[in-house]
Amino acid sequence: MATGLRENFMKVVALVGCPNVGKSTLFNRLTKTRDALVADFPGLTRDRKYGRALFDGREYIVIDTGGIAEDAEQPSDLTNRMTSQALLAIDECDLVLFMVDARAGIMPGDYSVADYIRKSGKPCAIVANKIDGLDPDIAGTDFYSLGLGEIYQTAVVHGRGVNILLEEVIAPVLREEGPLDSDIIDEEDEDDSQWESGFEFLENVPVDRTGGGFDWHAFREAQRARVKGEESEEEKEKAEQTTRTPFADLPIKFALVGKPNVGKSTLTNRMLGEERVVVADMPGTTRDSIYIPLEREDQKYIVIDTAGVRKRRKVNEAIEKFSIVKTLKAIEDCNVAILVIDAREHITDQDLSLLGFIIDSGRSLVVAVNKWDGLTQEYKDEIKRELDLRLGFVDFARVHFISALHGTGVGNLFESINEAYESATRRNSSSMLNRILSAAVQEHEPPVSGGRRIKLKYAHAGGYNPPRIIIHGNKVSKMPDSYKRYLINCYRKSLKIMGTPVLLEFKEGENPYADQKPAQKRITQSKIRAQKRQAETERRYARAAQKAERAQNRVVAEAKRTGTGMVLKKRPKVSKGK
Repeated sequence: MATGLRENFMKVVALVGCPNVGKSTLFNRLTKTRDALVADFPGLTRDRKYGRALFDGREYIVIDTGGIAEDAEQPSDLTNRMTSQALLAIDECDLVLFMVDARAGIMPGDYSVADYIRKSGKPCAIVANKIDGLDPDIAGTDFYSLGLGEIYQTAVVHGRGVNILLEEVIAPVLREEGPLDSDIIDEEDEDDSQWESGFEFLENVPVDRTGGGFDWHAFREAQRARVKGEESEEEKEKAEQTTRTPFADLPIKFALVGKPNVGKSTLTNRMLGEERVVVADMPGTTRDSIYIPLEREDQKYIVIDTAGVRKRRKVNEAIEKFSIVKTLKAIEDCNVAILVIDAREHITDQDLSLLGFIIDSGRSLVVAVNKWDGLTQEYKDEIKRELDLRLGFVDFARVHFISALHGTGVGNLFESINEAYESATRRNSSSMLNRILSAAVQEHEPPVSGGRRIKLKYAHAGGYNPPRIIIHGNKVSKMPDSYKRYLINCYRKSLKIMGTPVLLEFKEGENPYADQKPAQKRITQSKIRAQKRQAETERRYARAAQKAERAQNRVVAEAKRTGTGMVLKKRPKVSKGK
């Protein structure tokens, strides 16, 4: 059933409260994902995390925030930054779900949160979580003293009370945009002449021309104009751009990865131009992968700030293990990975391990050497020599020397991101790939293997992001790695591919005469001697049979001549038994 056209904006629901009250668990329950890390550990969430949720045909945004409370185990500066993130979520939301722990009762931080919510004037509902095992008549009643209205009892980890929260708290806010699916009368009960905007009748059948956000009518008109040659210059340029880069209309997702405390969150805030994620001078500040939309010079991006990855032997806490898993998943999910290296710590083995995972995932790569400010020229030259020595195998990636704290060189990263993404998603015709292959073979022929030269027949594209080229030929399984690198460099230079690896696959057709090769007919000396003995035995039997037949013929001839004995009209065949 159609629900009409949606508005361009969505309602925002913020989850706030003290640490370890179940905000991330409710976030995962509403968004029906596992995006937010969940553990029985206070202070796990530190940054604002956004997610899309759907209820009764209407989408809305859910914000997960860090706990608002003093924590003696972490620096006060970090606590203040986490609190400011939660307060910003309250400012930009349409509905506040103030989560409290029904078992722990009112905490000191609850009063300060309640005061801020009252000052903001935002609609609020108190969600008393963890009521399982408590008396439902008295669980959470002491939270009425906060003066924020009705208390909704939930046990989010088991899903109890969530539906009531959706229907009685979130649904009224969503109805401010328009009716939900369940509010619209069935079409069979409506007058056939009354239809929502966007619908037209085609042979007495209602047609939704803008269904699913795609205007089929405009698409067909543009297609007819293209066939008739009546396209405008703007439409031709757009069609050419779509053909050359098929994903040009999608946002570019790039992830900032690296070791802990190399400046990934600082770089994220510098790119966004705001204090979007929590930054502190301590390793392990970021614990979850944060996806943040960004638009710059009419190009849309999604910035992914990830947790730092340490060596496996140094990872002891279970929370850090989950953070590393989320980081590795973000690398596989992104289009371009920016490897952030601390210039003051040189290039470590952990940097190379992350680099290897990025390459194995097939992601485009940009290297950012951070904390470049304040270094002596001698030290800078030493770092550059080390980069050339240890990162020579990723010569396709751009290297930028930046200072995320002061913003030096950060703007140049976007040029390399766009270049790497365009190179990874560009379509290349088979004719172009074959011309490059032919020129490469003429310049330097493939080597000889087993007395015969490797032959390359033709090439075609096998995929994009990263670009994959499939080459067919004979004896290609014997192709040495040196010649493979030569072909990759030829394609990279001719197609101007930068920032993304080029994958070559070789395929060899089956030889119909493979079973008739002399090598397949060779036998051992013992088998040869046995065959000779068998042949000699057959010859002896043949000679004996011939001798017996000649003797019989003589007896028959003598009987005919003398007229004695009995001669058969038809002699039986002599069996040539062995």
